[in-house]
Amino acid sequence: MWHTADGHAVRRIDWAQPGTGDAAPRGSILFMPGRGDFYEKYLETLAHWHDMGWHVTASDWRGQAGSGRLGKDAVTGHIDDFGTWIADLGVLWDRWCAETPGPHVLAGHSMGGHLVLRAVADKRVAPDGLVLSAPMLGFIGPLPVGVMHVAARLMKSLGDARRPAWKWSEKPGEVPQGRELLLTHDRERYADEIWWREQRPELVMGPGSWGWVERGYASMRRLYAPGVLESVTTSTIVVATTADKLVDFGAIETAAARMPHCQLVVFGDEASHELLREADPVRDRALGAIDSFLDGIATGQ
Repeated sequence: MWHTADGHAVRRIDWAQPGTGDAAPRGSILFMPGRGDFYEKYLETLAHWHDMGWHVTASDWRGQAGSGRLGKDAVTGHIDDFGTWIADLGVLWDRWCAETPGPHVLAGHSMGGHLVLRAVADKRVAPDGLVLSAPMLGFIGPLPVGVMHVAARLMKSLGDARRPAWKWSEKPGEVPQGRELLLTHDRERYADEIWWREQRPELVMGPGSWGWVERGYASMRRLYAPGVLESVTTSTIVVATTADKLVDFGAIETAAARMPHCQLVVFGDEASHELLREADPVRDRALGAIDSFLDGIATGQ
């Protein structure tokens, strides 16, 4: 566990490299998962990076997985403002950099990708490299972002901001039908997530709150303000798919084009949202591109 500035206890997992000298770590990677995620889902990828010689750490977000809840119930994900998570990440980042060998790489999936990018844009963290997997840089919707944000603000104001914004399933915490295809084409990796949810029920999370939705729109609009993405000079790689049904690929493509040192690796219908948990042909290509990027960070190229 680590503790935020206001004392909230948050889980982390550290996988150190034991070697020194010629076997010294190549550097360190801090991985931050997505909304409703838990780092157990990414043990396979963490193991891959560890095998490549990196010290690896992953952490929950406050109010997710095994780090408590902020909503009205045990499964709804809520936050007062995304800035709370940015502040938490800043605390973790400062401590973690002092504890681990450089260069230091910050990685995030989906909402985690959004938050780590914003933390860089807000100048709260300064990684040597940034890895983004299907970052949540836009919601999929039929209307312009400004209109959707106004609608979300209205819905948030009509009741408790902690109430769920969408229906999850008939039984709280039970995954809805069709969820698998939104995430991955690999049945075994999807079954692995379900296994963890059954073994550790405290990890289970369902819908986001109306507060989370409205603050999500606000945070994304903050990132897209003039000059913000252009100020992110960190070397960055983004892996994303045009077939994503959970985050807006167009927003990802626009953001990557605005960032001065950003490589975008694009997948199509063969890939769903969880590229790091996809079938091997997709996952291997995604990890191969990331590994090449990490090689450059490790060697200073």
